[in-house]
Amino acid sequence: MKYKNRMETRKLGNTGVVVTPIGLGLAALGRPGYINLKHAEDLHQDYAVADMELHAHMVLDVAWQAGIRYFDAARSYGRAEAFLGSWLAKRGLSAGEVSVGSKWGYIYTAEWRVDAPVHETKQHSLPVLLQQRLETGENLGPYLKLYQIHSATQDSGVLENSEVLDQLAQYRQQGLAIGLTLSGPRQAEALYRAMEITKRGQRLFDCVQVTWNLLEPSAGATLKAAHQGGMGIIVKEALANGRLTEKNDDPTFAGKLALLEEAASELETTVDALALAAVLSRPWADVVLSGAATRQQLLSNLAALEVAWNEDLQARLSSLAESPEEYWGKRGTLSWN
Repeated sequence: MKYKNRMETRKLGNTGVVVTPIGLGLAALGRPGYINLKHAEDLHQDYAVADMELHAHMVLDVAWQAGIRYFDAARSYGRAEAFLGSWLAKRGLSAGEVSVGSKWGYIYTAEWRVDAPVHETKQHSLPVLLQQRLETGENLGPYLKLYQIHSATQDSGVLENSEVLDQLAQYRQQGLAIGLTLSGPRQAEALYRAMEITKRGQRLFDCVQVTWNLLEPSAGATLKAAHQGGMGIIVKEALANGRLTEKNDDPTFAGKLALLEEAASELETTVDALALAAVLSRPWADVVLSGAATRQQLLSNLAALEVAWNEDLQARLSSLAESPEEYWGKRGTLSWN
């Protein structure tokens, strides 16, 4: 695989978790419905569990062959943990060959339906943490290296829940790296709060997973500070759920897409690779997740490793940025498909 020699391993912040510059997130591979633009086309509307498992294994094979060694799942991603676990077992990989992160705090409620009225519900309680940790252990066993609170927003109250924080500290004592993922226009505020939390004289959170992309770069300064303080940084939604790809046929985005296409053409690359390269260029980014749902998407994403990001590109594309309120407002309107 041509990109393997560019996929050097590194440590995730001050943890011992070994990662690669690009990881694979399974949000779009573990369930039939997701909010990525035109997700139904990616799966050809073939939602049989066995078929989706084989499809996920195919994409995971491509990722492995390309040198990707970090894989990211969640309890609410349908059967993502189970698919990842069965792939790891089928390939006979040892726990030392791969790093896996997963998340707790959302419950998958769609029952494998694309048209479900509710696809997932947030519950950041101690009983849910205990139950989902058991379920994740059954699926991923010794491969699990990082355990994260799923979407720890300020208003969820989880960062003030002493029972939950104490339990996470116990998991940390047992050898798991502990992280949190952030969402919404107040990501930076939530991260600063998380950085202040200590247990047994040590900072509780080893890692943060955050949205940063060309449309939503507002958390950049906070991420730089967190990284300098030793936290691992994982970037999610680098393609803005498909908005930063040629799938975006929103007429109000046409001007921005034309700017991206022009820059990508000059560099003989794709729009998605260009957008991912923007994240890879950040010195504070340990891992950027590809959310690819197909082999072709993943290979296109991997081309980001060959894009030479520079100050000229940064200046040209800085006009793409939206206010956090505008970005998250638009994300909230994306339909499950």
